[in-house]
Amino acid sequence: MDTISQTAPEMIQNADSQAGSWGAVLAMSLGAFALVASEFMPVSLLTPIAADLHISEGQAGQAISVSGAFAVLTSLCIASLAKGVNRKTLLLALIGMMIVSGTVVSLAPNYIIFMFGRAMIGVVIGGFWSMSAATAMRLVEDHHVPRALAILNGGNALATVIAAPAGSFLGSLIGWRGAFFCVVPVAVIVFAWQVLSLPSMPSERHRHSASVFALLTRPIVRMGMVAVSLFFMGQFTLFTYVRPFLETVAHVDVSTLSLILLLMGVSGFVGTVLIGGALKKSVYPVLIVIPLLMAIMAVGLIVLGKWVVVSAMILTAWGLFATSAPVGWWTWLARTLPQDAEAGGGLMVAVVQLAITLGATCGGLLFDGIGYQATFAASALVLVIAALLAFATMKTGRA
Repeated sequence: MDTISQTAPEMIQNADSQAGSWGAVLAMSLGAFALVASEFMPVSLLTPIAADLHISEGQAGQAISVSGAFAVLTSLCIASLAKGVNRKTLLLALIGMMIVSGTVVSLAPNYIIFMFGRAMIGVVIGGFWSMSAATAMRLVEDHHVPRALAILNGGNALATVIAAPAGSFLGSLIGWRGAFFCVVPVAVIVFAWQVLSLPSMPSERHRHSASVFALLTRPIVRMGMVAVSLFFMGQFTLFTYVRPFLETVAHVDVSTLSLILLLMGVSGFVGTVLIGGALKKSVYPVLIVIPLLMAIMAVGLIVLGKWVVVSAMILTAWGLFATSAPVGWWTWLARTLPQDAEAGGGLMVAVVQLAITLGATCGGLLFDGIGYQATFAASALVLVIAALLAFATMKTGRA
């Protein structure tokens, strides 16, 4: 009886703590949704932004470039600059900056203020994603980390489904400023939810953690970062040019195009929900098989892409794997660098952002210069190399 009376309160406390931790994971997932929606909102609003601020659409498009640049800079620096800062406080500060950014952008009287607001969201992107794996590791037990990362990335996937069409729809109803401001109330909810659900997370948990660049002295980290960079480069070499491919090769109309993009987004969300189970035993099979499957799909689009139904099926499968794959790489990071997850997260965010830019640029040059076949073939080749490097990373880890 004494044992029962002593352990029951502890069991209740542990259960409450576990429930609170999953609440914090869900709060971060909603934060990821708001953040990604803010990041890609300009994609569907370039024309009204340019007209209102009296700039070209190319200048308006730099709103995405500037956020990406500041995301890279922040991801490389935040682990060292924020030493000694409680991670709950830091996350709340980032969400607060998201609120300010959305307000500044929606009220911007000129291009300079607009770009300042976009630079702020870049800082939030770099900081939030750099800390995501480390935070998940501190909120849940080790064997639940893949599930937590899948839930967190589910917010990302959901935002990619609805951000662009929602931005276009809201922009037509309440203007581009109103569309941007719609993210602000969501960020306010995230802020309040995280205040209530996040535990205190002192930064002194790992006093001797390595710096971002010091991690590159480790062979497994070097190999893994090259593999993940090539994966994202291969993915965005193709994905960036899905719309012109469908319009010029498959000859789809706007409604069919929207349906295919929606199917890709929905399948991606499903993928992030399912992949957690596949990662429980071993992460490397997922990291090796997914890029190989995507390479086959890229070749399939070259051979069979003229048929709309076939293209739609292949791209839906592409969305399933491409959107869920980052969960695998974040899980790899958590398991490979349990003592340095923040620094490793910063390094991975920087590598991924640069790889996406390089993939989109190279894909565009090939698309304009030679044609979609060259672009998609290059994507397939890079994805195969990424799979081989993921295999080499596994061998390095076992050596």
